[in-house]
Amino acid sequence: SAPYVLPPGFVESSCHSRIFWMKLNKLLLQGKFFQLEINDPHAGPILLDEKLASRCGYVLSEDVWGNPVFRASVLGCHVANEADELFSLTVNIKVSSFSSMRAAVTYTYPMYCSYSSWASREIVCEENYMEVSVKTDVPAVSNDYTVAWMSALPETQNVAYQLWQLMFVSPSGRKTIMVSDAAKLGYSFNNTLSRVYLRAPYHSNESDVSVVSGVNMNMVTSTSMYRQRWLLLMIDTTVSCPVDGISFTDTTLTWTVPSVIPTLVVQEFTFLSKNILMGVDGQVIAKPEEKNYLLEHNKTHIRITIPIGAEGGKLKSSISGGVYGVIYSIDLFLEHTWTDADWQTTKYTVIKSITTPFMPQIPTVINNTVPEERLFNVAFGHFLPDVSLVAIAIGNVPFTLREAQHHGFKIYETPFSNRTKGFILEVSFDDPYVLKEYVNRNETKYTLLVNYTISVGPEMTLYYHSAEVECVIADIELPEAVGYCDEENLYLAIPTLGLHQYWNLYLDNKPLNRHVALTNGYLAATNSTHLILQIPLFAVGVIYEEVSFQKIKARFDVALRKVRTMETLQTFSVGCTFNSAAFIICHPDGTITISAQMKTVPAINMSKTKLRDSSCKPREYNEGHAFFKFHVTTCGTSVRFEGDHIIYENEISYEKETLPGQSIPTITRDPDYRLTVLCYYRAKETLVLGAFSSDPSTSPAFGSGTMVPRSNIAVYRRIRQTLNVVSRVSKDESFVEFYEPDMAILKRPVDPVFLEVELKDESPDAELYLENCWVTGSLEFNSTPRWNITVDG
Repeated sequence: SAPYVLPPGFVESSCHSRIFWMKLNKLLLQGKFFQLEINDPHAGPILLDEKLASRCGYVLSEDVWGNPVFRASVLGCHVANEADELFSLTVNIKVSSFSSMRAAVTYTYPMYCSYSSWASREIVCEENYMEVSVKTDVPAVSNDYTVAWMSALPETQNVAYQLWQLMFVSPSGRKTIMVSDAAKLGYSFNNTLSRVYLRAPYHSNESDVSVVSGVNMNMVTSTSMYRQRWLLLMIDTTVSCPVDGISFTDTTLTWTVPSVIPTLVVQEFTFLSKNILMGVDGQVIAKPEEKNYLLEHNKTHIRITIPIGAEGGKLKSSISGGVYGVIYSIDLFLEHTWTDADWQTTKYTVIKSITTPFMPQIPTVINNTVPEERLFNVAFGHFLPDVSLVAIAIGNVPFTLREAQHHGFKIYETPFSNRTKGFILEVSFDDPYVLKEYVNRNETKYTLLVNYTISVGPEMTLYYHSAEVECVIADIELPEAVGYCDEENLYLAIPTLGLHQYWNLYLDNKPLNRHVALTNGYLAATNSTHLILQIPLFAVGVIYEEVSFQKIKARFDVALRKVRTMETLQTFSVGCTFNSAAFIICHPDGTITISAQMKTVPAINMSKTKLRDSSCKPREYNEGHAFFKFHVTTCGTSVRFEGDHIIYENEISYEKETLPGQSIPTITRDPDYRLTVLCYYRAKETLVLGAFSSDPSTSPAFGSGTMVPRSNIAVYRRIRQTLNVVSRVSKDESFVEFYEPDMAILKRPVDPVFLEVELKDESPDAELYLENCWVTGSLEFNSTPRWNITVDG
């Protein structure tokens, strides 16, 4: 294929330390394949391979940025040499889109180097070869030089006597071989107008490894001999190069080279170091300290210390064993010039590409959230520029970056120090994929579960990293209830915001739900903001703090508890004092308090009322009311069981006075009156008498009670015949207005029932005693169900 014009910026080259340096731009080779050919002035292009490179003084590698780099010694096999001062080498750069290199484009690139300041001995330690050249005045091996030189000598017919031989000294002994045979072993030997050079591969059979000042050195001890009939010329072509000397810490890499190499300096006491230079990527660094490099030396060592990540080198992201980390690479060279008694000057150059081991760097997640903004701000880093974010998952829901942005997540890159970067993710607290948990009294814990997927390095290896970010903020307002009362009820108005989401209402240890409210006789209504509870004074759950004559100080408590933990946060209370003419309160400790309203015509003396035990008198009274307080185990209280209830019963009575000594009752206007008192307790909540530590006046009502009026004496004679009896229910104590016979009458257990029973029998001997009185749903005598008003008189 014909040569093409080089694209601009494709190739750059230089000449330093008698080495050709050529670099190709990797950007112009993307997606392509390339080969290098060496142009031999006599044989034409020769394809560069590893064996040719090490034997002929060529190196093909990459710099730390991935650009192909070609280096060649000016003493290389195919370099044109003009008087050991001007050197030229031409390479062909072949580029193809196919690995087979078909349809390749060939670019011809000539390089020139001028180098005249040769030292007496120069040694180059390259990546793949060691080279020593020595200044001398001996003829060249090449035929052109030999013929020209020999023609000036007498006895030109004795050309066969001109023989170069190489003698190697190794632990296995001495070995002398011809130059032509040395080439077969990978060596290259030749002489120029004024120099002799030997190029040797590392770790050949003739080489040896020795330790010099702690550094392993690969050494080839050799003598080059030129033999003529009248002349035997022996030249020391020993070469020794370091093969290690690299050490690492977490922050630095150190390259150590011995100052004095015994095999190269026989008389060490005459050694004198003249100059030490260091370079990076083929460029001499005149002031290493300006780039934070440290170049130091003493009698035994030359040491170069480079901070990991320093300018001139390259950090590269990598994944090893599922762990993210970095690798740092830098191309260094060291040039040491010294003198000693055996050699006027030695220039010793070592070229070293150094790469650190994999250094794990676990990415960090930094929570920069400002709670008041209600926005997660999470930084994920630190990463090198060769890392990119490709996807995220929020709350285990995967998103591409486009989907994430469309959903409302904000994702962007941010630069960090040391030429690193991070990825910022912003997510609203209110996003549905953010977990929310009610904690403490008035706080919400917002949790962002995020899984990052990043692409690492040119290989685009995927790496996954999970993080959990939490933020707790006091953004819940605890509800404040408002309480008030009317004549017969207590009311609580409770805000509904957050109810059932964060907390529930509890009555004692039971959730206050609609069923409990209906069962207990509460009325519950809601509007857009509040739940309004109406609690009748004598409903279950009301706490009676103080009960006295015609006066009740009552309170109703509702606990606000957390939904998950049942922790009580606060108690809503409403308390009022009520004036109640008639009531019965059954306390949980078995105490019964009664305010009895004796509405009789004519009125009776309330101070003379009593319980079944006549010693149990009212504690307070006035013209129409009596106040009793007693325990269920006293005052003649009876007990019976009905279904799942225990019923305690007593009776408030007033009996007519009779004059003593007379056989018949005295006519009096005092009416006979009895009031039956009933307290109902659930059997499974049986009282433990005397075991209550709380004051009964502050305990909630435990049972329910009723009061039923009836006539005062038991009937011993049972009249079985049918009587002409009529009963009516009066609307009040005046017995003036009565309910219609077919009208439904709604009464509470504590409300009095004004019942009039009239005997229509005209017989003067007939008297009416009310023994059993009940209510049924029909006119049938034996119909069920039935509700007793009086039983057995």
